[in-house]
Amino acid sequence: MPVWKLAAAFVAVTILLVGCGRDDPEAALQAAVVSLQDSIENKDTSQLMALVHKEFSANRELDRDWVQRTAALMFLRHRNVGVITLNSRSWIDPTYSDKGYSEAQVALTGAEGWLPQRLGHYDVRLEWWLTDGEWQLARLNWE
Repeated sequence: MPVWKLAAAFVAVTILLVGCGRDDPEAALQAAVVSLQDSIENKDTSQLMALVHKEFSANRELDRDWVQRTAALMFLRHRNVGVITLNSRSWIDPTYSDKGYSEAQVALTGAEGWLPQRLGHYDVRLEWWLTDGEWQLARLNWE
């Protein structure tokens, strides 16, 4: 699979939800999703990496270093990245309140200008872990 597709899948996770109130854990989870999206769209690698858990795993074979390398490559290759959410939902695990999940169907575009040069469609599933009061992305899977 080309590197841009892996990067696209990672970017796709950022577009899942719009937050409501800040007092409930689900709203905090949604705020983390928005923050992840902002960090990618603004090409802010340090903010992005702050949201990725130290035990991150993608598709059971890629690690946190992969996130950093893929983001750097994507940021160099594309001046603009767009993510379009086609369908999404998020929830807190009813048994373990320190785990949250998000699922979405997303379309990802990469462009040098206004017109997209690349387009990909992905079904993504994210697992978030609540660590020191902050939601961090721990697992990412896509098809």
